[in-house]
Amino acid sequence: MNIYVANIPWKATEEQLRDLFSQYGEVSSAKIIMDKVTQRSRGFGFVEMSDDAAGRQAIASLNGNDFLGKNLVVNEARPREDRPAGGGFRSGGGFRRSSFNRED
Repeated sequence: MNIYVANIPWKATEEQLRDLFSQYGEVSSAKIIMDKVTQRSRGFGFVEMSDDAAGRQAIASLNGNDFLGKNLVVNEARPREDRPAGGGFRSGGGFRRSSFNRED
């Protein structure tokens, strides 16, 4: 089961996240998502548990609980949606040159 975890404190490590969830069963992986530019935590991550029943128990027990001073938001992860290439900007966008060269 893949579990989405939000509101993770910036000081938290993947090891601490793994330890927290391992109280409920075997953790296959624990990943905190990092910003590509700053290399700082983005405050969310994913935990994979090998047993679905253990994963559901972890979600029920940990959602809203305090973790290093912040209340976690814990849900079953949804499948990743396809997003348009280019970061969401429309192709062909930009400004029109003629709007800046007006002589009104």
